[in-house]
Amino acid sequence: MKEVRMKNWNETKTNDSWALFKIMSEFVNGYEKLSSIGPCISIFGSARTPADHPNYKLTVAIAKAIAASGYGVISGGGPGIMEAANKGAQEAGGVSVGLNITLPFEQESNPYIDQDKLIDFKYFFVRKVMFVKYAQGFVVLPGGVGTLDELFEAFTLLQTSKVNKFPIILVGRDYWKGLIDWIKEKLLGEKNINPEDLDLFEVVDTVDEVTECLNRFYIKDNFKPNF
Repeated sequence: MKEVRMKNWNETKTNDSWALFKIMSEFVNGYEKLSSIGPCISIFGSARTPADHPNYKLTVAIAKAIAASGYGVISGGGPGIMEAANKGAQEAGGVSVGLNITLPFEQESNPYIDQDKLIDFKYFFVRKVMFVKYAQGFVVLPGGVGTLDELFEAFTLLQTSKVNKFPIILVGRDYWKGLIDWIKEKLLGEKNINPEDLDLFEVVDTVDEVTECLNRFYIKDNFKPNF
């Protein structure tokens, strides 16, 4: 029995080593496809938001305004808010990028992505690198666990100065209020963050507020990858 366990352990170690090449190939493919997309904004939100929901319609309008301001749009490539983001960008004639992820329930890419800018990922962590590296800002609509993961990934990288500063814009004051109150009361109140960390994001409600935040931040057109 001990020999069988050791054999399985050795096979696992071998498979882990070969997985490095799969991971590397995803990084290389992502870098090659995204290196020339120009200034873009990553838009996040729930994949479960239906097309008749106010947040879906708001996201379409936000993406259109972002494209009209000269930015491309990057989404997670799937349905819901991701689809709305790509739809708005495409309808406005802007760059529409989709970073799709392979999931057990087979998330399919939405039809509003520029086909030469659609990338399928197996690994979440590689995909998250692409979101940050090739975006000059995050616009975060109401969402679930995945949306929070992406939000706090960016929050952490900015707080620790691991990336160049970029704007994080939370859309929906009512939706985000409880989380922000908790951050202020618990994280700040117990001195687990600094007061200036609260300046790393802004909370808005409207399309105009989103574009105002982006344009105010990038008034000098300081566009570049974030790593």
